[in-house]
Amino acid sequence: MAWVLKMDEVIESGLVHDFDASLSGIGQELGAGAYSMSDVLALPIFKQEDSSLPQENETKHPPFQYVMCAATSPAVKLYDETLTYLNQGQSYEIRMLDNRKAGDIPEINGKLVKSIIRVVFHDRRLQYTEHQQLEGWKWNRPGDRLLDLDIPMSVGVIDIKTNPSQLNAVEFLWDPTKCTSAFIQVHCISTEFTPRKHGGEKGVPFRIQVDTFKQTENGEYTDHLHSASCQIKVFKPKGADRKQKTDREKMEKRTAHEKEKYQPSYDTTVLTECSPWPDTPTTFVNSSPTPAPTFTSAQHNTYSVPDSNSSSPNHQGDGTSQGSGDLHPSATIQETQQWLLKHRFSTYTRLFSNFSGADLLKLTREDLVQICGPADGIRLYNALKSRSVRPRLTIYVCQEPLQSIQLEGQDAGNGDSSNGAIYVYHAIYLEEMAASEVTRKLALAFNIPLHQINQVYRQGPTGIHILVSDQMVQNFQDESCFLFTTIKAENGEGFHIILK
Repeated sequence: MAWVLKMDEVIESGLVHDFDASLSGIGQELGAGAYSMSDVLALPIFKQEDSSLPQENETKHPPFQYVMCAATSPAVKLYDETLTYLNQGQSYEIRMLDNRKAGDIPEINGKLVKSIIRVVFHDRRLQYTEHQQLEGWKWNRPGDRLLDLDIPMSVGVIDIKTNPSQLNAVEFLWDPTKCTSAFIQVHCISTEFTPRKHGGEKGVPFRIQVDTFKQTENGEYTDHLHSASCQIKVFKPKGADRKQKTDREKMEKRTAHEKEKYQPSYDTTVLTECSPWPDTPTTFVNSSPTPAPTFTSAQHNTYSVPDSNSSSPNHQGDGTSQGSGDLHPSATIQETQQWLLKHRFSTYTRLFSNFSGADLLKLTREDLVQICGPADGIRLYNALKSRSVRPRLTIYVCQEPLQSIQLEGQDAGNGDSSNGAIYVYHAIYLEEMAASEVTRKLALAFNIPLHQINQVYRQGPTGIHILVSDQMVQNFQDESCFLFTTIKAENGEGFHIILK
């Protein structure tokens, strides 16, 4: 039995020796410095497998690049996202660059693309309550926007639109083959969304995000192409410069070893690729065939604009609706909303959702300008006060007796040859200095069918009849008085009016 065990050990040791010998030649043949993994991967079997994998130079190439001309902070850790400080209300350039390689997305060659720039919350907790946060900001800053486009400074942007219900976004069209720069202004500061009004360093970070879309077959810009964003903090004017200087001084005091853990500060901020903003672009697309100056906001309004040929179910056939004419102090909240819609103030229906007619009429011109901005504030004030356009010319016209309406009761001793009767004149207000306007206003004032008036003449020297032309109307003196009479036309159809 012992002999058998010894034979097993001899056989085992021989096998081990043979195996070691077989391995020992591998390193000697290749040499210590000749072994390379790339040589192994170059074998036919690995080449065949690699052909199905994407090559390094075939990785997805972003079609566009957006560069904001603002320096990044030097106090950002090496592998963290860059942080850029902005001053409130200052214009910052975002360069829109075509980054496509030859043959990439050929369908947009020679065509425009649409980009939507947004300022949004970086903090996920605030993203969930974004609507409430923005509503609160809007009430504290009525008439202001979180994000604006500096149009005079921008280059290559076309068809710029802002949505009154989307205060944190602007959209525009641009040609990728041309030099394009959008200058943005951020009006909200980071500390406005903190529980306590801490200093600028404790303010919440925002994100500037750019989403770009191409046109679909039906003409809408809803086909997503590219999205990129960067992290920012917004300070009061000059605050960003002071913060940048403070960060730079802190970094200068650190040792060389500590500085290696931080990113260098760059003069510009390159927006990095990200997912498209979940708010789909359909909320920004005007569905009507005629382009409008603002975004479609019906989805965000409590009330929709009624069709001009239809009536509201609650106001069918009644002539007392507040939807037209003056707004009366007795108007209810619903009637006030209808009045706002009728007079093209639909974007402010939510803002004045609890206002009655009396509440709205109590607001001063300054109040409305502060709430709605200068343009809409003045327009709303004029609409509430029913301020009509001042006429360019006023004339007074009366029919000759006996056809004129006479008021009796004047003493015959007044020197009037008509038994003390006085002539009643009608005021004609002309918005256009044209003969056709005179004819139309005379027909309205004296209930004369317009189609029956053939010509209007003015009686001149020696009783001649002078045709009233546009040039003659332009030379009428303001508040001139005229008597007029009518004579039957020569062909018996209609009549002429003669001003005396």
